[in-house]
Amino acid sequence: MPIYEYRCGQCEKHFDANQSVHARTEDTLCPHCNAQSATRLLSACTTQVKGTRKTGFAEMKAYSMLDERMDKFAKLPPLMGKRAAPSESPASDPTTGGTIEN
Repeated sequence: MPIYEYRCGQCEKHFDANQSVHARTEDTLCPHCNAQSATRLLSACTTQVKGTRKTGFAEMKAYSMLDERMDKFAKLPPLMGKRAAPSESPASDPTTGGTIEN
């Protein structure tokens, strides 16, 4: 339940109240003078993380999944196969269009 900050319209004192989100401001009683003339104030919001979540856990899991996938890809055969070595043919002369002989 959220904590709301109020100011009493009758005694002008400030107080906090644990209330449901659906609680109406008009129904709030001042703890000092028991008047129903409280005004809800805008105050700073705070949050607190509870639990055992470690920071960076999602990143560590993503990297481990990437490593697993890369290991699986390394075991696959190459897509195009190995490149054949060039054959031993005589070199051609680009100016004459023929082969060069010694």
